[in-house]
Amino acid sequence: MYTQALNERETVGPGEPVADAAFQARIDAEERIEANDWMPEAYRRTLIRQISQHAHSEIVGMLPEGNWITRAPSLRRKAALLAKVQDEGGHGLYLYAAAETLGVTREALVEQLLDGRAKYSSIFNYPTSSWADIGAIGWLVDGAAIMNQIPLCHCSYGPYARAMVRVCKEESFHQRQGFEIMLTLSRGSPAQRAMAQDALDRWWWPSLMMFGPPDGESQHSDRSMQWKIKRFTNDALRQKFVDATVPQARVLGLAIPDPALRFDAATQHWVHGPIDWEEFRQVLAGNGPCNRERLAARRRAHQAGAWVREAALAHAAKQQPAARAA
Repeated sequence: MYTQALNERETVGPGEPVADAAFQARIDAEERIEANDWMPEAYRRTLIRQISQHAHSEIVGMLPEGNWITRAPSLRRKAALLAKVQDEGGHGLYLYAAAETLGVTREALVEQLLDGRAKYSSIFNYPTSSWADIGAIGWLVDGAAIMNQIPLCHCSYGPYARAMVRVCKEESFHQRQGFEIMLTLSRGSPAQRAMAQDALDRWWWPSLMMFGPPDGESQHSDRSMQWKIKRFTNDALRQKFVDATVPQARVLGLAIPDPALRFDAATQHWVHGPIDWEEFRQVLAGNGPCNRERLAARRRAHQAGAWVREAALAHAAKQQPAARAA
């Protein structure tokens, strides 16, 4: 899931309670918090940061796959990938709308993304060098996203939780689409099988990093779980993903690129080797393979779309008198 912003330290202003007792009682009773309800300022800021990062990730996430639409190997693959990229854009819009219920404008959030102040998921700073990467992204990246997004359907903040219901339905299609691409390649020619294995080799570890740092290094998870914004820890979700994905790789006949991977009979879990957290920190800091390329592409798109935004605003202004009269 694209919740790496939850690992950033939150500050609480002087005199502001961390969680009002009545508010926390509502959370503990599994009540949904709505836009017009009172909430601690730190709760509101945490939600804005998480939802906006999630929205940014959906929008930036269109880029690694979008450049393969014209190079898809068949019309069927082209149509499916086009639909998927369109879905991701829609997810971004749902999430920006959910963030706006917290009193922040979409324009302000987009500006934070474009000037580099806002984060998006580290996974989208890796290149897609072959068609198999599209399958690996669907299978692994969207699979990891679903693992974290399904609990968000039960998030304590109503607008976010409701947006996630539709997002998860569409993401499940994306995951199946990616697995089907990998299955086709793994049953194809030796060159296609090698391409699928290469994609798995390159996307496996970044996919595990998507869940964020180990629980001991996650600075903000405790409060987010207290407020039931987040339902599971980073390590718990990562373990669920590994346990689900290793058997899928065996169905594909592909090898997980982890020589330390083993099954622990005592816990009935797959145990993975050490993750290179320095790579994760470097990518988050803007030093990944495609950080600059991704932001540059978003800035170009924003500038190129200025006339559309201006036209929409002008049209809305023209419609206001008629709307008021009606």
